[in-house]
Amino acid sequence: MTNMEPETMAPGPVAGRALLERARRVIPGGVNSPVRAFKGVGGTPRFIRGAEGAFLEDVEGRRLLDYIGSWGVMVLGHGHPAVRQALADAVGRGTSYGAPTEGEIVLAEAIARLVPAVEVVRMVNSGTEATMSAIRLARAATGRSRVVKFRGGYHGHADPFLVEAGSGAATLGVPSSPGVPPGTAADSLVAEYNDLASVATLFDAHPGEIAAVIVEPVCGNMGCVPPVDGFLTGLQRLCRERGALLVFDEVMTGFRVSRGGAQERYGITPDLTTLGKVIGGGLPVGAYGGRADLMRMVAPEGPVYQAGTLSGNPLAVAAGLATLRVLEEDPAVYEHLEALGRLFDEGFGEMGRRLGIPMRWYRVGGMGSLFFTEAAVRDWPSVAASSRARFNFLFHGLLEDGIHLPPSPFEAWFWSYAHTPADVERTLRSAEAILTRKDFPDA
Repeated sequence: MTNMEPETMAPGPVAGRALLERARRVIPGGVNSPVRAFKGVGGTPRFIRGAEGAFLEDVEGRRLLDYIGSWGVMVLGHGHPAVRQALADAVGRGTSYGAPTEGEIVLAEAIARLVPAVEVVRMVNSGTEATMSAIRLARAATGRSRVVKFRGGYHGHADPFLVEAGSGAATLGVPSSPGVPPGTAADSLVAEYNDLASVATLFDAHPGEIAAVIVEPVCGNMGCVPPVDGFLTGLQRLCRERGALLVFDEVMTGFRVSRGGAQERYGITPDLTTLGKVIGGGLPVGAYGGRADLMRMVAPEGPVYQAGTLSGNPLAVAAGLATLRVLEEDPAVYEHLEALGRLFDEGFGEMGRRLGIPMRWYRVGGMGSLFFTEAAVRDWPSVAASSRARFNFLFHGLLEDGIHLPPSPFEAWFWSYAHTPADVERTLRSAEAILTRKDFPDA
């Protein structure tokens, strides 16, 4: 990385804006993933030129304490020495072969060893590929077409997942993006997260039609919203009673909330699991896996077709293996993530009580979110009721102070093995100073 030490380097005030304008001429919105555009918070995104440990450095030389972590990928921090060395070794041998490698086997063995529900796994290139492939497999295995997802959950941008709830309790999905055929969306049913009754209603309304229920076991795409007691167990019971498969989307939670993911943390064994992010160590990656009898249905062993030119890419495999080795061999990683999380728990809890500001902090493992609301947060309606204006004020105040949160009130924060207690304490001090400013919004 470039020089990381100076925190007061004179910024070039137009560099970021100039890059955004340049990017808009050739990239939609100037970004290659929508949330990066700062549409949720306003302002101009920071263009990054390097990262190390717990910090980013933008093109204007500003050092930013990072709570994005490449959206949960960087559980060890940016540029971990083991990952850098693994990549250097791998790139010296080549970048892509279009043929099998031993590294793919070792990574698959590690995933199967660490993730309780995974017996057999197929590597793909993204979380979207993983989830759409898992749903295709579930439909083939059950002979059914419909899928249940949860409002506020995100499983990539494949057509079956870009739906929102229609009217009525037993609701068919309706397209939430142009280009999604109504017929495709109609096969996606939408329930409320943490509401078992809404799922049972869908099963009752569509008997023998639902192939799978797909869920983020800890929702991370409407902020961090943990499952209430009994929710995941109830989902598993409903699926088994009604002949559907339970799919855990652990693209975000896998190796983030515990070594074996949310399924290990909560003691639930889904039929299929999707993974991504951490298993690539910072390179594009995805995977889906589960029971052997289901996964043996995937081509070339079975009739369910799925393929990918770059699946099991040797660079992604090398970075992922290096990451998983550290996670498996060093028990201090998860102890550290939990310890930092507890500092946030205590700090924001005490801060809200002392300042009299209605706010709720939720956290599981190394991910969490702050909601400006008095009511408990457990589903999309309660998330949507939180104050966006207050979050946006906090976001920009922290960014001015060199602390970069995800640029949306509906995205989880992530910290890493490279973050320190001092980093968390600095974040809490800065947040309190912002919350006590005279211009802090009333609501």
